[in-house]
Amino acid sequence: MTLKTVKTTVLKSSRKLGLLGAVGRSSWRTRRLLILCYHGVSQHDEHLWNQALYLPLDTFRRHMELLVRNDCSVLSLGEAVSRLRRSDLPPRSVVITFDDGPYDFLVRALPVIREFGFPVTVYQTSYYSSFNRPVFDVACSYLLWKGADQRIEGREFTGVQGLLDLSDEANRSAVCFQIRQVAHRTGLSAAGKDELLERLASALKVDLGHLRTNRILHLMKPEELNQVLGEGIDLQLHTHRHRMPGDRTLFAREIIDNRNFLAEVGQPSADHFCYPSGVYEERFLPWLSDLGVQSATTCDPGLATRTTPSLLLPRIVVPSALSDIEFEGWLHGFSHALPRRPIRRHVPVG
Repeated sequence: MTLKTVKTTVLKSSRKLGLLGAVGRSSWRTRRLLILCYHGVSQHDEHLWNQALYLPLDTFRRHMELLVRNDCSVLSLGEAVSRLRRSDLPPRSVVITFDDGPYDFLVRALPVIREFGFPVTVYQTSYYSSFNRPVFDVACSYLLWKGADQRIEGREFTGVQGLLDLSDEANRSAVCFQIRQVAHRTGLSAAGKDELLERLASALKVDLGHLRTNRILHLMKPEELNQVLGEGIDLQLHTHRHRMPGDRTLFAREIIDNRNFLAEVGQPSADHFCYPSGVYEERFLPWLSDLGVQSATTCDPGLATRTTPSLLLPRIVVPSALSDIEFEGWLHGFSHALPRRPIRRHVPVG
């Protein structure tokens, strides 16, 4: 019996016995904040490629319905952080966040959000917003998945002669890493990476034009970000290039460039931050404080309390595979006590 099966059985039994609702109504849950983390809502088949990053539209809609059905208090990020520190949260407090700011947020997620009227924060990385092409790292992974039935010579892409084995996820992941390493080592520009994607797609016999025409794996453009701001969406910091340099000066530049970009598209203030890929180090905390960052979210699963460090707030990363009962378990706080496997970090955008 798998861990998921055990948890599902426990959650269903607890709901039937009324324990799930009892925990959700408790003062223990009221003192805690649940922050949900989404990445993308599929336009085509992205959820089949990467269930950790993408979920189908009907799944996202069902999650929003479950927030209503379970009488959750959906708060804006800024209000929630302030009320958490004052011990003034309403029952079953939830914050909805999206990472990266993909185009599918505008065309898939936003209409649903508009329908329910929930406040949402998008942690927006900025470089690929202005250079509006398929984001290299994730597009590379996607193309290898689409072309998994092909066998291509690897020297041009990995620097190693021989046919690339794309038959399973582990091999594709290794090949993708090699390609990204070569691009980094050779100092390819963003335009150079885009040209590399064209050559890779051609070799794999995959239609890159489909991605470009439908803006799959693209970020929202500056004018589109201004549009979502006009609809009440909050844009916050996620670095300029989805990177966390170990050098303090370079680290600060990522935040400053990101903040300046958000100001240019109309975000009045940006002082909340999300660690790219959920990766953080202790030394980052004073650097963020000196840059005026009030809160920062991780991808570590859990519920935030009044004593949780403001720059290490946990979130629940919501994958396609999360069942409705598992989702409800987190809404009520019951899942906080259940065993879980480490979260698989999403592929960095760069």
